[in-house]
Amino acid sequence: MYIVNPKIKKQLSIWLMGMFFVIAIMILVGGLTRLTDSGLSITKWQLFSGIFPPLTNSEWVFYFNLYKEIPEFKLQNYNMNLQEFKVIFWWEWAHRFLGRLIGISFLIPLIYFSFKIKISKLYSFYLIFFLICFQGFIGWYMVSSGLIDRVDVSHFRLSIHLFLAFIILSLILWNYLKINNEKIIYNKIGSLIPFLFLILVFLQIVIGAFVSGMDAGKIYNSWPLMGNTFFPDDNNVFNLLKLSALSDPSLVQFLHRNLAYIIGIFYLYMFYKVYKDKKYELYKSINIVGFFIILQIILGIFTIIHGAHIYVASMHQLSSIFLVSSCIYFFYLNTNPN
Repeated sequence: MYIVNPKIKKQLSIWLMGMFFVIAIMILVGGLTRLTDSGLSITKWQLFSGIFPPLTNSEWVFYFNLYKEIPEFKLQNYNMNLQEFKVIFWWEWAHRFLGRLIGISFLIPLIYFSFKIKISKLYSFYLIFFLICFQGFIGWYMVSSGLIDRVDVSHFRLSIHLFLAFIILSLILWNYLKINNEKIIYNKIGSLIPFLFLILVFLQIVIGAFVSGMDAGKIYNSWPLMGNTFFPDDNNVFNLLKLSALSDPSLVQFLHRNLAYIIGIFYLYMFYKVYKDKKYELYKSINIVGFFIILQIILGIFTIIHGAHIYVASMHQLSSIFLVSSCIYFFYLNTNPN
């Protein structure tokens, strides 16, 4: 995107970077909401009234009584008291509050820039705003899956929610790069290989959401083997060919582990291609991608070994944000869409 006015260009850049960091925080808080089993603590979707948390004891009792009506309380948290409920409530409230903040923080500047820039240059921003609104719907669609006949949300809906969050984050970063990165790289490897690599990374995020949604990280807490074997001994390798494999905790963890190895091997191929062909301008970006892949794999191993401990698992999710961002940047350098 070419912006003539340097003042407008600076304003757009600051806005997009601000949105990037807020959405990154949103993803991290969302992960903590899941890890603390807080996602079902608010059982109603209140678009406007939900902005304000309970302010009186009677309001707290009201929300707690609503929570008592769902299976998670009846079957799992039946011993929970009001003070314990407040802990999980605040996590979910913070997650929803950030969602509202993101929507408002994107809409108001978008209206402002619509009067400053030709509308044709803002189509991608309107798409991002639509996805932000749609993300709110998906969030409630996810929560609603855990309110009737199960004690947690659907891991499929959770994966859609997380995947869409990373898509929004990636589009914001992409537009930031289009505005600010005017350097043209001529000696590149083409867009296909980085694009395929990015698809693998996004696929890994989806599988990772399956692992989180089914608490699959709390089983087979050993590495490099799953227990005493490479393949989980509570399963059959032919079950991988069935659709039900995506709802089997041990198979999902197996897929998550081995997709990480595939991503690592694919990265080594890209690394070899960049250095073999002496594509000097890509050295820094490919090295950054490699650093975050190594970090993500190490944190993934520690997450497994420690049974998805909240601090380690959160660092694993935070690292995934850096990894995706570095992959987007590497992909961008090999397309130069300006």
